[in-house]
Amino acid sequence: MRAEETDIFVSGGGIAGLVAALGLADAGLSVTLADPAPAPAEGGSDDLRSTAFLEPSRRHLEAMGIWHALRDAATPLEVLRVANCTGDPPRIDTERSFRAADLGIPALGWNLPNALTRRRLADMAESNPRIDLKFGVGFSSLVTRQNEAIVGLTDGSRLRARLAIAADGSASPLREAAGIGAETTRYGQKALAFAVSHPSPHNAASTELYRSGGAFVLVPLPDRNGAPASAAVWMHDGPESLRLAGLDDAALGEAATQRSCNVLGPLSPMSARQVWPVMAQRAHRFAGQRVAVIAEAAHVLPPIGAQGLNVSLSDVWCLLEVARDAPGELGTAMQLGTFARLRQRDVLARTMVIDFYNRLCRDGSPAAQVLRSAGLRLVGDWPPLRDRVMRAGLAG
Repeated sequence: MRAEETDIFVSGGGIAGLVAALGLADAGLSVTLADPAPAPAEGGSDDLRSTAFLEPSRRHLEAMGIWHALRDAATPLEVLRVANCTGDPPRIDTERSFRAADLGIPALGWNLPNALTRRRLADMAESNPRIDLKFGVGFSSLVTRQNEAIVGLTDGSRLRARLAIAADGSASPLREAAGIGAETTRYGQKALAFAVSHPSPHNAASTELYRSGGAFVLVPLPDRNGAPASAAVWMHDGPESLRLAGLDDAALGEAATQRSCNVLGPLSPMSARQVWPVMAQRAHRFAGQRVAVIAEAAHVLPPIGAQGLNVSLSDVWCLLEVARDAPGELGTAMQLGTFARLRQRDVLARTMVIDFYNRLCRDGSPAAQVLRSAGLRLVGDWPPLRDRVMRAGLAG
């Protein structure tokens, strides 16, 4: 069978893979994207899992001509409220708020439902003449040469590409086929995610509460059935997270209300629950011969500070910039070396900070409680440090 030719092959049709395909197609390149999962389905209104797109990510999506398709579904996050809690039942010991207005921007980020976002991105890609979408077809094999990557797919077809992009998750088959390993840190924690309604309005504020076991986070959602709503992410030691996930709605709501220190009133679960292991993972290299490794194929971070997807979108933007700067050098060792050097440095720094922060925030000892409160007061009350930390946290 004769191999089809394309400028770029993308393995993975998640949010990062679709954004990469759209951005590179907008730069005038032909893109083939394959994902073994079926195309995103219409509907999905009951799937309320969401992701916060921080302001730099929103600007990047706007520059790529993508944001207009998402903005009507986005809930602004104007304030980040951070609290350290003590006691059992917990109470807020120290609290500080970090406002978008402090940085002169309209919002720190914008919360979007995952299912809706992926569906709209797939619709945009489907209508783009430079993109060939192959949902239901996965990556199978890779052979690289100095000038091309030859990619085999599970439907038996082959592609010749100048660049192959691994955006296919933490167990990335394309990354593995390129001979690139990864190092993984496991924390013994799991994250439990579900949506809740509550009587008090969230006022466009995302709330993070720390005690022991990990963070408890409430991120604003659009009102649901006339009531204020938020996405809850609750990190805890693995067995406790599984116990919580098995509770009925009334019991989970009572436990979540107590853990949230009742900041929004009684919390009422209103969605399915999702549980996943909390880990950090980083690929040994972010590039190989004719291969770029991005998003969760390159790095996985604990769900703290909305870093995960936003760091992934920084990968996409960096790759797009180096491709635009020298389109004739697409996929060359020099170009991919520049991409890898820039992204590995940023990801390493963020991984180290988040690793330390997660270990500190799951520690329930008195010393850790004192250290968390002191650190929160220092960052919150010293304007130069506050500004620097806020800008660094935006991952842009």
